[in-house]
Amino acid sequence: MRHFAELVRQPGLARVLGTQLAARFPAGMYSLGLLIHVEHAKGNYTAAGMVLAAFSVGMAVAGPIVSRQLSRFGTTFVLLLTLALSCAAFVGVALFPGLPLPAVMAMAAVGGAAMPPVIPTVRTLYPRLSPRNLLTALFSLDAALQEIIWVIGPVLITVLVAVFGSTTALLVVVAIQVAGGLVFALDPLVRQLRIPAATRKFGRVLSSPSVVLMVVVSLLMIGSFAAVEAAVVASFGEGSINAGIVLAISAVGSLLGGLAAGNRPIGRWSLALRLVIIVGGFGIAAVSSGFWGLAVALFVAGLGIAPALAAVSNIIAGSVSFAETAEAYGWIGTGQLLGASIGSATAGIAIDAAGGTGGIYVAAGIAVLAFVTALVFRTAQPDPSAPVID
Repeated sequence: MRHFAELVRQPGLARVLGTQLAARFPAGMYSLGLLIHVEHAKGNYTAAGMVLAAFSVGMAVAGPIVSRQLSRFGTTFVLLLTLALSCAAFVGVALFPGLPLPAVMAMAAVGGAAMPPVIPTVRTLYPRLSPRNLLTALFSLDAALQEIIWVIGPVLITVLVAVFGSTTALLVVVAIQVAGGLVFALDPLVRQLRIPAATRKFGRVLSSPSVVLMVVVSLLMIGSFAAVEAAVVASFGEGSINAGIVLAISAVGSLLGGLAAGNRPIGRWSLALRLVIIVGGFGIAAVSSGFWGLAVALFVAGLGIAPALAAVSNIIAGSVSFAETAEAYGWIGTGQLLGASIGSATAGIAIDAAGGTGGIYVAAGIAVLAFVTALVFRTAQPDPSAPVID
């Protein structure tokens, strides 16, 4: 906690932590909101999973491209333009879910592709706001704080759906996105951020084995959580508050795990060991049933997610130059979102075939793949004793 207290005393850092959290808050609501909204309109989870997959693929394909534009056109311009385009697309999904499935998928894909690059922006900015010896603690704090999104978001969206219906619920999320996006984009430190133009061609950052490994592990890790999110919704039924509460409990576990990880040094075994916790939690979920069984299992799984995400961010910060950091985080986002699309789509098919339990089995299997990948290829990570690349 001493490291965290020292961090928030850094000029402007506490404000940036708050504004980026506000800008990212809709992430805790869009996935579940789209899943419920489309399932209600189309009558099955396969269609809902396909729309959610289109949303994720849109983000995945555009993420590195949009992130690279931060150095070309400036952070504020890119953030505001993408905010406007994304919100317009989600309004279309909210108001016209009865359109043919390909049309709804197209709108979701545009909304995803235009999502403002908040994470690449803020994680590129962090090393300029924090002393190097506190950077690991900052990434841990960032990963822990983002779980507030997942504590409140799923509960809020399920309550909004239950009270007002899925259309109004999605429109509320759009309003939250507008407010949070503006607060972050217009923050003085964000507006002052100048990212040097990358000297290498687009995509060359993937020549780093560390970046490729983090993309693959992120894909699998987030894919497992996307699958379990769909499984939880299916287990309790559309509009059930229990689904939101269980996902919030998992997020509380992640928040506590991130705070506990604190300033622990990141070694080549760290990521694999943190993924073991997630595998264990999903293993418990696979043999559990009912509200409390799933709540305990996903709390355990959550204990590993923020520490694992913090390890990924820290490894990227030590693997590439400052000019390429935003693009590298864009590729990490691509991996995560491809994982979310694969996880949600695969879980949707499994849920239609075998119910919520089928989705949990999918989540557990993907989590095992993430752990094995991180373990086998751990030497692809940078030497933890080497200095952070500037």
